[in-house]
Amino acid sequence: MIYITRKEHFNAAHKLFNPSWSEEQNETVFGKCANKNWHGHNYELFVTVKGEINPETGFVVNLKELSTLIRRDVTDVLDHKNLNLDVAGMPVMPSTENVAIFIWNILQKKIKDMGAMLHCIKLYETDSNYVEYFGE
Repeated sequence: MIYITRKEHFNAAHKLFNPSWSEEQNETVFGKCANKNWHGHNYELFVTVKGEINPETGFVVNLKELSTLIRRDVTDVLDHKNLNLDVAGMPVMPSTENVAIFIWNILQKKIKDMGAMLHCIKLYETDSNYVEYFGE
C-alpha cells in the first residue's frame, strides 16, 4: 500500500452562527467567526489517496486525473463562494470540520472508481488551524 497526496487551493467566505442562539451567545462561542458580514479564508486542501501501484503506469492514480476531479467537483464548487449561501448540500454550520466531511463525501466514490481509495482529507483554514478526516 502506498499513499499519494494532491494539494489544491480555494478561497471562500462563511459565518459560524447557530440560529437558535442569541447573538451574544454566538459571539461568545464563535467570536469573530460569527461576524454578521461574513469572513473568508484561503483554504489549502490536501487529498491523500492510497492503493497498490499499477505495474503498467507506476501510479496509484494518475495525478493529472485526480487534480481534474478535485478541481471540477470540489474547488470549482467552493472557490469564491459563500459556503453558507452558495453551495448546495453544504451543512448549515460550515465549520472546517463539516467542510472536510462535505469534500470527503464528494470524492470518496469517484476516487474508488479511479482504482484507489480515499485515505484522508486535510483542510487548512489558516496557517495555524487545520482538520484531518479519514471517513470515520
